[in-house]
Amino acid sequence: MGDPNAPVKLDVWEDFQCPACKNFSENVEALLIQNYIATGKVYYVFHHFPFIDNYSAAKESDQAANASMCAGEQGRFWDYKTILFANWDGENLGAFADRKLVAFAESLGLDMDKFKPCFNSNAYKPQIDKDFATGVDAGVQSTPSIFVDGVFVVNPNGENLVPTYDDIAAAIEAALAK
Repeated sequence: MGDPNAPVKLDVWEDFQCPACKNFSENVEALLIQNYIATGKVYYVFHHFPFIDNYSAAKESDQAANASMCAGEQGRFWDYKTILFANWDGENLGAFADRKLVAFAESLGLDMDKFKPCFNSNAYKPQIDKDFATGVDAGVQSTPSIFVDGVFVVNPNGENLVPTYDDIAAAIEAALAK
């Protein structure tokens, strides 16, 4: 999202089943978009990190990631991401069952003749797996994980806490000042 030539790059790894990611996306991300991405200062790159599936056979994180990418083929990734978090109700509780993921696409008015084959074939599994591996290589251990120009943003109150808007804004301002 934003200008690929912006002076600062923001990389974010998320799992659609992650409650902290839901909070980040609905609150912090909106401010980042308004103050940095829309102003051309930051280029935002979303990465999938569906680790919650590691604890369940349901694979809701993987399926939601794949569905979001299929929506992205139609220019609706960010809208689909929004609808996913709006319908989140817990980890591996069925919120992202296949039938619901298809219904979300329908509710966005996506071309279902394109979406369904993409979704059913799990077309984006290689890209999602690559995002995950890249995250592991970068040191991602939880979500959301945020990097500004390749530097991991840490909440000063504890490494296990999600960085606040102010933490991320400070990292962006420092990168802009270079």
